[in-house]
Amino acid sequence: MKKLLLLPVSLFIFLTANAQEGPLTIANGGKVWSSLYQQRAAEYKALCFQAYNLAKLRLDEAVKHKGKKPLAVVTDIDETLLDNSPYDAVRAINNQEFDLKAWKLWTAKGIADTVPGAPSFFKYAASKGVTVFYITNRDEDERKGTTKNLKLYNLPFADAAHIILKQTVSSKETRRQQVLAKYNIVLLCGDNLPDFDALYDNKPNEESRMATTEKLRKQFGSRYIVIPNPSYGDFENAIFKFNYKLSGAQKDSVIKSLIKLDN
Repeated sequence: MKKLLLLPVSLFIFLTANAQEGPLTIANGGKVWSSLYQQRAAEYKALCFQAYNLAKLRLDEAVKHKGKKPLAVVTDIDETLLDNSPYDAVRAINNQEFDLKAWKLWTAKGIADTVPGAPSFFKYAASKGVTVFYITNRDEDERKGTTKNLKLYNLPFADAAHIILKQTVSSKETRRQQVLAKYNIVLLCGDNLPDFDALYDNKPNEESRMATTEKLRKQFGSRYIVIPNPSYGDFENAIFKFNYKLSGAQKDSVIKSLIKLDN
């Protein structure tokens, strides 16, 4: 019991001592634990296996009922297929915010590990004659590193025609429609709700996101396959009202004002 109590304290001391910009913020402390969960928790792996096992069942059903259009699966890349927790962790543990230049240095390496269950599922889809499209909000100048990373694991359709990066806007709806023009999209895989439906676009607030999720509840586990990502995403952006200029202290104030605590 003593060891269990001492571990969080020793970790806190380590994180605080290594912070580059003062004491570790609540927000960055949460990101450290989220990355640790992603890297070390068997429960995280189980959730990913659960998602992709369900995806396989849904794919098998779809293949039995082919229509006129060829079938396709659309997937996000980051935290859906590739695991970027080493990048997230090094920023958080040093009490630093997201930095686009540092992010692109990471993606250029093309060495990210894969999310559990993802490679086998997409290879299985290809073996069934289903085309895989990777719709990501990585920028065009990240194409080389992204392609390198996908090819590292021999992922199918890792080419310019099927890796669809962000060009002008972050919304993925136009790109999904481009695929839909020629294919029947039977599954969408993602970790962030805008990966699935345009109703999540345009920076909706928390209440709107909740209402939309309730409206689309039958799609989850049917056509929409969600991969867990507690580290970042529009859930976080909505909490901070999409204000990307908030300081760590300001974020902590928002968190303290919103979180439910026992009185």
